[in-house]
Amino acid sequence: MPVMAEMVPGRETVREETEAGQAESPESGQTGPQGQETVQPGAAPEESTGGPQIAAPSALLMEASTGTVIFEKNADEPRNPASVTKIMTLILIFDALQSGKIRLDDQVVTSAYAKSMGGSQVFLEEGEMQTVETLIKCIVIASGNDASVAMAEYIGGDEGTFVRMMNERAAGLGMEHTRFVDCCGLTDSPDHVTTARDIALMSRELITKYPQIINYSTIWMENITHVTKQGTKEFGLSNTNRLLKMPVNFQVTGLKTGSTSIAKYCLSATAKKDGVELIAAIMAAPDYKVRFQDAVALLNYGYGNCRLYRDEAPPELPKIQVLGGVRDFVKAGYREGFSFLGLHGEDFSAIEKELQLEGPVEAPVGEGDVFGYLVYTLDGEELGRVAVTAEESVERAGFPDCLKKVWGLFFTPTPAC
Repeated sequence: MPVMAEMVPGRETVREETEAGQAESPESGQTGPQGQETVQPGAAPEESTGGPQIAAPSALLMEASTGTVIFEKNADEPRNPASVTKIMTLILIFDALQSGKIRLDDQVVTSAYAKSMGGSQVFLEEGEMQTVETLIKCIVIASGNDASVAMAEYIGGDEGTFVRMMNERAAGLGMEHTRFVDCCGLTDSPDHVTTARDIALMSRELITKYPQIINYSTIWMENITHVTKQGTKEFGLSNTNRLLKMPVNFQVTGLKTGSTSIAKYCLSATAKKDGVELIAAIMAAPDYKVRFQDAVALLNYGYGNCRLYRDEAPPELPKIQVLGGVRDFVKAGYREGFSFLGLHGEDFSAIEKELQLEGPVEAPVGEGDVFGYLVYTLDGEELGRVAVTAEESVERAGFPDCLKKVWGLFFTPTPAC
């Protein structure tokens, strides 16, 4: 992915470049009011099957909270994802933040190897120090390959180890057709592949597990400061995701673009509307305009055809009786909330809920043990179920515990009249 740096006094700006060698900038292409890019009317008409017509050879539309696939086209064909690879890099960064392994204000030193990265970059110098949070911005906004490698080395020790972590995390998400060779997608290796379905899976993991990613993926432009031996200078980050400035009827929340001569033009686009969060994955679009047009077509189709049911008021749960435990009852709770994506005009008011719980349970009870399920049905068909689990543990009662219970039964003080 070649890079063009636009120079103005005291500032540099890096942007992705198209295969034709013209900068893919917020100013290029058609523009509407206030510089917003417009999508050609009818750019993605619906096919006779009722789905959108997508120019890219591979695409998928998924609802984030349920993982429901709304539309797919050759979604399991392995292809090079270019910088969309960085979604998995970001997952591992936020994993490390959540575990306490790293912090946002940690200072990361740029290695000679990280500096040597070509393609999309933020021009880090060897020995330059930037915070983890600044490097996250460099990755999300400007798709910095050098920033990605710097973070990979900081977390994994070296890029190779970090890439192994990426592949292990991908396997854990069920990304069956994915294999990463590097942490940024710059490689031209034919072994570096994923699919539209797998892109949606890792995008879903990032936005649902780490919703704070929206604080970075919706930034249009921001400056960072390079402090090196050559002095201090400002550097402008400009978001490669032009959907952020397109006039659409939903809220664009991210997520990541990617383009190389091998991968062509890829995109994972995320959006919200009326409480519904959608993910549109596009691979190998012929040019950068098409990938955004395809994403808008998918998202419009999704919001025009789906409704999300969320149970905001599940039945109150009774305490579960425990036999032979140090306590006679244990508090129960729902493992998770329930949501269902309707695609065919379902009548959500007709959804029925049935609580299926076990009777008294034997001690010991472990936190998280399943006592039963809350089952949701519509017109006699099961939509799904949510596990009812123990919110605390109860140990098995020993002889002294039993003696205390008996003593309490016979020697409970009688209330005064």
